[in-house]
Amino acid sequence: MIYIYRVYQWLIAIPLLLILTLLTCLVTAAHTLLAGHRSGAYWAPMVWSRCVCALCLIRVKVRGRKNIDRKQSYVFVANHQGAFDIWAIYGYLGQPFKWLMKKSLEKVPFVGATCRYAGHVFVDDSSIQGIKDTINNAQHTLKEGMSVVIFPEGSRTYDGHMIPFKRGAFMLAAEFKLPVVPITIDGAFKAMPRNTRNITPCTITLSIHQPIYPGENGFNTKRLMADCRTAINSALPPEHKDAT
Repeated sequence: MIYIYRVYQWLIAIPLLLILTLLTCLVTAAHTLLAGHRSGAYWAPMVWSRCVCALCLIRVKVRGRKNIDRKQSYVFVANHQGAFDIWAIYGYLGQPFKWLMKKSLEKVPFVGATCRYAGHVFVDDSSIQGIKDTINNAQHTLKEGMSVVIFPEGSRTYDGHMIPFKRGAFMLAAEFKLPVVPITIDGAFKAMPRNTRNITPCTITLSIHQPIYPGENGFNTKRLMADCRTAINSALPPEHKDAT
């Protein structure tokens, strides 16, 4: 059966996905230029992401959506298992947001330019000035009442286990005193880990945890990192949990 799926993947699904991606870039860019990136940058990519999952026979389940309020801005932090993390969150989180993404993605043809038009924030941590610019860009986004999503590991896992978190997302939350929502992604490592381009049909589960709110004195960044990691780890299967 898997051989039949491979033929389907490369001869049918992938060509269709390339066409859908190009169309989504064009629609998103046009919409954001005409209507502004707040209203135009979310709906087309959401539909695109759901189409990607459907074409690849990936099912996405969401738990805990009741934990978030669409009228509230959040900093969402999620573990990064594989390529389908992006499509699962974009398609099924149900909350408009902007990505905090690697600066290198700005150079990806069509996608990088579309992300700039859409108002996503590129993270430049190569210098002090780059970090300051990132914070300033994120501040502009968050002042508009928009949420942001970031993978605090910075890159995809190699073995399904979380790698150490970087402080950027948590410093951002502390700076603006926004509630932080941990999200556990389970199943994307099976769907498409970083060491292959082949897709395996499966179910991906997004577990949206309770928001963590700042105290009277804001956040303790180290404690916030630890609390988020504990929450994300709690919904991972035993084979991918942190060692205790």
